[in-house]
Amino acid sequence: MAKQSIQYDDDDGRVICNMDVEGTPWFDKRAKREQKAVQRVNYAPAITRSEARRYTFHSMLAGLLVASVFSLTWVLFVLFCTLVWFR
Repeated sequence: MAKQSIQYDDDDGRVICNMDVEGTPWFDKRAKREQKAVQRVNYAPAITRSEARRYTFHSMLAGLLVASVFSLTWVLFVLFCTLVWFR
């Protein structure tokens, strides 16, 4: 008599934790290769040069903004210490 798998009502077929670990008797190298091939195909399209330039410009702008805020805070702290606190 063949063992039948039980079908649950709330089972949608997704894998929560893959137990196919190398070294176990049920390890399937072919399935791992097929899964990697599917992952390679599903990459998002590459961005264009103008988009890359725009993202780089805005990230540099954000970095300069953060650096200027820290610098301004440091300068104001030094001015406060020299003109008010240490008098």
